[in-house]
Formats: sequence, structure tokens, C-alpha cells
Amino acid sequence: MNKKLTPKKILEELDKYIISQDEAKKNVAISLRNRDRRKMIEDENLRKEITPKNIILIGSTGVGKTEIARRIAKIANAPFLKVEATKYTEVGYVGKDVESIIKDLVALTYKKMKEDKFNFLRKQTFDIVVEKIAKLLKPYDSLNDLEKEKIVKDINEGKYDETEIEIDRPKKDNDIPIIEVVASGGEDIGGFLDQMMSSLPNKSKKFTTTVKNAISILLDEEVEKKIDLESLNNEVIENVENNGIIFIDEIDKITEREGGGKGDVSRQGVQRDILPIVEGSTIMTKFGPVKTDHILFIAAGAFSQSSPSDLMPELQGRFPIKIKLKTLEKEDFIKILTEVKYNLLDQYTAMLAIDNVELKFTKGAIEKIAEITATQNEKIENIGARRLSAVIEEILREIMFEAPYEETKKINIDVNFIKKIFKKEENEENLDRFIL
Repeated sequence: MNKKLTPKKILEELDKYIISQDEAKKNVAISLRNRDRRKMIEDENLRKEITPKNIILIGSTGVGKTEIARRIAKIANAPFLKVEATKYTEVGYVGKDVESIIKDLVALTYKKMKEDKFNFLRKQTFDIVVEKIAKLLKPYDSLNDLEKEKIVKDINEGKYDETEIEIDRPKKDNDIPIIEVVASGGEDIGGFLDQMMSSLPNKSKKFTTTVKNAISILLDEEVEKKIDLESLNNEVIENVENNGIIFIDEIDKITEREGGGKGDVSRQGVQRDILPIVEGSTIMTKFGPVKTDHILFIAAGAFSQSSPSDLMPELQGRFPIKIKLKTLEKEDFIKILTEVKYNLLDQYTAMLAIDNVELKFTKGAIEKIAEITATQNEKIENIGARRLSAVIEEILREIMFEAPYEETKKINIDVNFIKKIFKKEENEENLDRFIL
């Protein structure tokens, strides 16, 4: 729980990565904060009654729906899973069971939390392992304090990484041989076993490896001794139940449609199966039972041929907040290329710098990229900000192909450079390459 994670602070973080869509960002910021507010209420019975206010984001592809959900999960360091409603079928039909949404979320959370726990314990036990390595390298106990500090410092700095030492062989379950004994009643079984054991290859309990490898092996051994997997299971379930965020994309594809046929029966079945999970139910997972009452659900869809009112009334009621996202225009694309943290231009510039290409985009070039993107979206199909990648790839294709260079090569991307690239397409209106 982060008391400093206020709606305004959340919005500030979202603004670093998502342009426009202020209403959507404000609403998810409030929903995220409300979950923390609920946790801080002392009355347990009242706390249980407060459920998340789930959200439906309405808008075409590429306007930021998925990014909003993904970013708030990252900001809150919350368990997050994105699913597509069309991948699920109602119980009794071939396809993914809706309950697997919760099982997948728990499995992903367990994996991440276990990795985090391992990394934390590895840091905690690192000094212990380094001291063990130091004792194997030199007669550690006979060294004075300065000499001990020196060898530990050298190990930490990697000066002994390739030095070979002998350590105990890691114990594995399959190290113990399985012997099938078949003998008649009059034989000396004890003598027979002694003879069998003596004929087995003599597996040394020690082996030689580098210091670098030995540190990794010994760290894993120390962590295995310290980690409590049962306690971790409980932590994972508690985290999912109280902080989980599930993003259900393409929810418009499971709405009922006028004049629909058999497909509508299946779509309605998926809605019926999703409903208890969103309402609050207990799902059995291999890590234990998980209550979904306080998981935040964010659904999204274009709703170009339907509307949220085409969903089952009970399901609509579980998504009280409905927000329509705006279509992105030229000005938005300019901001995406200049104001967003780690934007596409920064990414391509950094990648080409590896190959000694110093890339610069003029202000006019950025405006031209935004203009072409908006035009392509209008003429072909509106895929929002995703179109930017296709346009920039076309502009930089030859540059990326020719690199790397022995010496730094400066390349200035201006309006004329871009016009030459797109001249043929503009004349022939050949837009096929931009259809994703």
C-alpha cells in the first residue's frame, strides 16, 4: 500500500507514457487509489463490502487502451494479466475455460514473486557466499583483517572469476541410484547389496569449477535453505486478491448482435461465465483458492458494430464506469514522438547508435511523420499510434540495412529526406505496405 500514490501522482506517471485520453487516465487513477483507500479502512466488515468500480474503455485500436491498463499495473506494482475475450468459450465447448483467467494471473504472479524473493535472498546471502569462497581460495582464518578485506574486495570485483576451486557437488534428487534387487530366499542380501554398490561408478562429492560459477551455485543453495514456499503461496494469493488487475480486451466481440445466429449463443455463454468472476467468486488454483471480489477488471473494445448496452445487463452493471477514448490526430502523434518517455524516435536513435549511426530528426521531419501517419490511418484503416512504427520503419529501412559503420556516421532526417522516401507511394497511392 502506497499512501503517496494519489490520483494526481498516478496521472503524472501516466502522462509520461500516454498522450491525450485524460478522462480515461483520471478514471483509472481514481479506481487505483480507491483500492488503497479501501485497504486503509479499519472496519473489516465495511472493508469487505467495498468492491472495485470496474471500467470499460471504448475506442479503436492504437488509442492507448491496453497501455493505460498496463501502465497503472506497473505504477502500482500489481499483478496484471491481459486476456482477449474471444479466446474463451463457455463451459462444455472446446476452448479456454474462463476460470483459467484467474489461474493464469496467479501463476504469473507466483513466478514474479518467487523471482523477486530469490533475488532478495541472493543479495542477503551474497556476503556469506563470498566469505565461503575466500576460505577456499586462501587460508582465510590465518589472514589479518586487512588481508581478509582485500580478498573479499577482489572476489567482488571479479578478479578471481576464472580461478578454479573445488566445492561440494550440488545435491540433486537424481543423484541417488535406483536399484532393483531380485534374489531368492537363501541368498545373503546384505552381501549382494555391498557388491552392487561397490560396482557403481564412484561419484566424487566434490568437483572443480570457476569462482564465478561457484558463487552462483552456492547462492542458489543458500537461498533454497531460506525460502519458505508455503508462505510464498499465501503471499501470492493475498497479492492477487487485493491488488490484481485483469484487462479483458475485445469484450465487444462477445456482445449479442441483432439478427445474430448460433454464434450469439456462444458469446452469451462466455458473458455468463465471466459474470461470476467479475461479481466475486472463489476459483480453485494449484496455489490455493482465490477470491475475485476485489480484483480490478478493465474491459476494452472498439464497439464499432455494437455498444456496451449489448452486453448482458448483469455484466454491464459490473462495469459502472464507461469511457470513450478520442481518436488520435496529427498533433497527438507529434506529442507521442516528442513528449512520451522512451518514445519511438529515442528507441531507434539508441539502437542505431550501437552501429555508429548518429541519428537526428528535425522538427519538420517529426511533423511530417505525424502527418503521414494520420493520412494513412484515414485512407486505409485507423490503427492509431501503431501506424507510427510502420512509417518510421519505412523511413529508416535503408539506414538500418547499411549499418554498422567503422566510424560515426551522422544522418539528418529532415522533411526532404522523408518526401523522397514517400514520393512513389504518394504518386501511386500504393499503401499496401502499411496494412498491418
